[in-house]
Amino acid sequence: MTPMRMRRAARRNRPAPKAERPARQRLDPKLVIAAMGPGLLAALAGADAGGVATYSNAGANYGFEQLWTVPIMCFLLVVVQETAARMGCVTGKGFAALIREQFGVRKSAVAMLALLVSNTTVTLSEFAGIASGLELFGIPVYVSVPISAISIWLLSMSGSYKRIEKILLIVSCVFLTYVVAGFMVRPDWGEAARCTLIPRIEMDPTYLSLLVANVGTTIAPWMVFLAQSNVVDKNATSEDVPYQRIDTITGAIVASAISWFIILTTGAVLHPAGVVVNSSADAATALAPLAGPYAEVLFGAGLVGASFLAACVLPGITSSAVCEAFGWERGANRTWNEAPAYHVLVTAILALSAAIVLIPDVNLFGIMMAAQVINGILLPVLLVYMIKIAGNRHVMGEYANGRLWTGFTWFTIVMVVVLTAIMFAMQAMGF
Repeated sequence: MTPMRMRRAARRNRPAPKAERPARQRLDPKLVIAAMGPGLLAALAGADAGGVATYSNAGANYGFEQLWTVPIMCFLLVVVQETAARMGCVTGKGFAALIREQFGVRKSAVAMLALLVSNTTVTLSEFAGIASGLELFGIPVYVSVPISAISIWLLSMSGSYKRIEKILLIVSCVFLTYVVAGFMVRPDWGEAARCTLIPRIEMDPTYLSLLVANVGTTIAPWMVFLAQSNVVDKNATSEDVPYQRIDTITGAIVASAISWFIILTTGAVLHPAGVVVNSSADAATALAPLAGPYAEVLFGAGLVGASFLAACVLPGITSSAVCEAFGWERGANRTWNEAPAYHVLVTAILALSAAIVLIPDVNLFGIMMAAQVINGILLPVLLVYMIKIAGNRHVMGEYANGRLWTGFTWFTIVMVVVLTAIMFAMQAMGF
C-alpha cells in the first residue's frame, strides 16, 4: 500500500473528534491562503450556463427587481456549503460515504442513481453553453464541443488534484468579465442598491418562476457533494475547520457578486429596451447593439468560462459520489488500475454529454427540464440527510450543528421544498 493510500485509510477509520473543541487560536494568514480553493470552486461552479441564463432572464424581464434575492441566496449557500465542508474536515469522508454509513446502501444507491442522471444532463447543458458561447466568436459547434470534451477529459485524468484545482481557479478568473461588463453599462447604482435591500414580490407566474429558478441554480445537489469532496481530497482535518469556513464564505460571496452583476448588466441594458432572452447566448448577443461589442465579448467569454468550469467538475464529482456510495476507489490521484470505475464513469459522462449536444435538433430544453425536476426532488432529501449527519455528535463530536445552525438548515430545506412545489405547480399549469 502506498503512503498516500495509507494516509487515506487512516483518515477513513479515525474516531470521532474529542469531546472538547480545540482552544481558539489566532488564524495564520498563510494557512488561510492555503485553505482557499474548495469553497470557491464549489460556489463558482454553480454560476454555470444555466445560472447565467437564469440571471440574464431575471434582469431582462424585470430589471433590478430581483436583486434582493441575491443576499438571501448567498446566506442559504453559506449554510449548505459550510456544513458540507465541516463534515468533510471532521470525518475525512465524502457525503456519499456518510449517507451509506448512516442510512444504508439501498437509500444511498437510489440517491446516487438520481444524482448520476441529473448530473449527466447538467453536464450536457454545460457543453451546450460552451457551444453557444464559442459560436459568438465564429467557432462552430462541431469544433468547439469535441475539443472541449477532450480537454476536460485530459484534465480530469491528469492524476493530480492540486494541479486540477489550480487550473480551475485560474479558469474561474473569467467571471471578472461580468463585473467589468456591469461597470461598462453605467447602471443606476442608487436604484440597484435600493432593489438589493428592499424586497419586492410580484404575483406574476413568470416572476415567481424565475424566483424559483434562482434558488435552483444557486444550490444544486451536486454542489453539496463537491464542497465536501474537495475538502476531503485536500486532506483537511478538524483543525482546518476555521480556515475552510473562511473559504466557504468567501466562495459564496464571490459567486453571489457574480450573479448580482449579471442581473445588474442585463437589467440596465436589456430591460429598458424590452429585449427578451431565452438563453445566456441571447443575452450576450443582445448586449452588442445596446452596450457595444465589448460587452458582448465579455459576456460571451464569461459564458464559455463558466460552462467549462462546471463541465470540468461535474463528471468527477458524480463519479466520486457513486464510487463512495459503493465503497470503490476514486479520485483523480488514482490510476486506471487503482480506480477503474471512477475513470470509466468520468469518461462515459463526458462522451455521452458531448455526443448528445452534437445531435441535430435535439431537445436540450426538455432534457434540462428533466434534470431540474430530479434536482428539485433530490435536494431536500439530501439536505435532510445532511442535517441528521451534521447534528449527530457520534459522528461530528463537538463540531456537530448547534441549535441556531440547525434552525438555519431547516429554514433552507423549507424554502427549497416550498419553492420547488411552486415550480412544479407552475409547470403543471403550463407557465
